[in-house]
Amino acid sequence: MELLLFAAVFIAIGMIDELAVDFAYLWCRITGRAHTPRVIRDSVEDVPLGGMAAVFIPTWREDAVIGATLAHALEVWPQRELRLYVGCYRNDAETIASVVAAARADERVRLVVLGADGPTSKAHCLNRLYQALREDEARSGSKAHMVVLHDAEDMVDRAALPLLDRATGHADFVQLPVMALPPSDSRWIAGHYADEFAEAHAKNMVVRDALGCAIPGAGVGCAIARGMLDRLARQEGGQPFAVTALTEDYELGLRIDALGGSSRFLRARTEDGRLIATRAYFPSELVTSVRQKTRWVHGIALQSWDRLGWSGSLVQRCMTLRDRRGPLAALLLFIAYLLVPATLVSSLVFQGSDVANAADAPLLRMLLIATFAGLLWRIAMRVLFTTREFGIAEGLRSIPRVLVSNVIAIMSGRRALMAYIRTLRGAPVVWDKTEHKVHPTIVITREKTA
Repeated sequence: MELLLFAAVFIAIGMIDELAVDFAYLWCRITGRAHTPRVIRDSVEDVPLGGMAAVFIPTWREDAVIGATLAHALEVWPQRELRLYVGCYRNDAETIASVVAAARADERVRLVVLGADGPTSKAHCLNRLYQALREDEARSGSKAHMVVLHDAEDMVDRAALPLLDRATGHADFVQLPVMALPPSDSRWIAGHYADEFAEAHAKNMVVRDALGCAIPGAGVGCAIARGMLDRLARQEGGQPFAVTALTEDYELGLRIDALGGSSRFLRARTEDGRLIATRAYFPSELVTSVRQKTRWVHGIALQSWDRLGWSGSLVQRCMTLRDRRGPLAALLLFIAYLLVPATLVSSLVFQGSDVANAADAPLLRMLLIATFAGLLWRIAMRVLFTTREFGIAEGLRSIPRVLVSNVIAIMSGRRALMAYIRTLRGAPVVWDKTEHKVHPTIVITREKTA
């Protein structure tokens, strides 16, 4: 009974925290702070930029997708001010060949081959791209005014680059939404990412922006003002990206905020309703998904605690606490999934007998009812946000996918804690990257020709 009561109390606290964000979002909607503006496509598509824009794309064994990524980006971003810096390792000939083939002698693509065998770390690759940018700037005499981060599997939005170009004139760090596309061959594993990002990047990040909190980077679809990148570099001995961090992208926005920089989460749609966002497929297998989320939980919830500590306003610290509750949430979910069914069985077995039933305790019964009501509310929110982006069919699928999401959270939370303990004993930080097999543009092309 004590263990179930412990879990119920902390789950109830978590529910209150989620409700606070829900009501904050509702308040933002009512007051207009959460308004998603509509932009005229002609004003944000194919328009010249305010200066050179560098896009950093680190790669390691991405020959299956990098060609499609580059071909699509070069097509939808025709601006001559664009420079795509693609980092490849010297022992990854397949990816290098794919980059060369996709570039097709386009002078806007800059292939940067690292002088080390891969993989090292994503931040190490990004730092080499930063060095290459500085070398190019020194030779040309002109300086980029922003740096955009993307991954090798991203499907960029036609309107994203001009939108980021404008926004970095007023903010040091800008993050666009990420849309995890639900592939038809992985409705449950990959599909649960669609639910999570649909809610997080339509509600949670919007609330953070409205409250003036630091915006954590997603690593894709985010832009950094060029001057701020230099400030980060000076802080870290010439390397703006934290080599020892597992989630250097998440830390980026927080580090910029600590330096006094401004950050924005920019959510907008074109006049025809398309969300201006980075689209991508996420892992479709359980093992791969758990491995990816292990890195996220390890880096965000555990490692960043050591590296960044606790700083900022009370609201900022509350948001940081939300980010770092992953391992505790995994433990509570495990206890709940284990004990709630056992308690129900116990209630049926000992019903009408003189044996004390744990579920009959008034406080515990009240907490179980409250947490169950909170669960129904959370599911309703998940259905609402998923339906808005992907339609009613995906919205209904998000209901059973809550279980998938929780199971993956439990497994990744345990693995993250074990991995963190290993790093405390001196284990190195390596690029435990996710393997990508298909690009969204390839699937779209197949569907059009089918």
